[in-house]
Amino acid sequence: MTTKTYYNNESESFFENTFYVDMEPLYRAFLRYLPAEGIILDVGCGSGRDALYFSQKGYQVEAFDYSEALVKLAREKTKLDIQVGSFYEITAKNQYAGIWACASLLHCERDRLPEVLQSLIDALQNGGVCYLSFKYGSEDREKEGRHFTDLNEEQMAQLLSPHKNILLLQQWITSDNRPDRDDEWLNIIFQKRGD
Repeated sequence: MTTKTYYNNESESFFENTFYVDMEPLYRAFLRYLPAEGIILDVGCGSGRDALYFSQKGYQVEAFDYSEALVKLAREKTKLDIQVGSFYEITAKNQYAGIWACASLLHCERDRLPEVLQSLIDALQNGGVCYLSFKYGSEDREKEGRHFTDLNEEQMAQLLSPHKNILLLQQWITSDNRPDRDDEWLNIIFQKRGD
């Protein structure tokens, strides 16, 4: 089983387990750095929960996920034009005020993280802000057919350090808000400061 197959097969249960989770503290941390309007890209949007929130706050939102089944559910529930796509295929340049990659890049192959991060930076406008989250750890692992790339602070620093045109604004660890989980998450917010 691949990660995509897992989400296609488990789309309804994944939707129910994630759509209603309270993400308000993370939203506040992200939005405090954004202008009152602009385009937000939701990378690997899953259930569409976060894309819907940002849309309701008045932002123009573009969102995609790699799972066709999740995209179908998210479109139905949010009424947003969510697309099927991969974070390996982002080609936009200087387009977004914000990029939200919540619990999505944790499925990126570790050796491709630098290329995906570069594409996110390229897609941000100067002054734009990006939020990333990974399960806290240091290993690559498989769980229920899904690939996970966990990161800790040192690995995140190594990932970000080659990029002289970004400024780390915040880095913090949170606990999973789902009642049946005890995972910890590494959260990052950085800003693009010009090429």
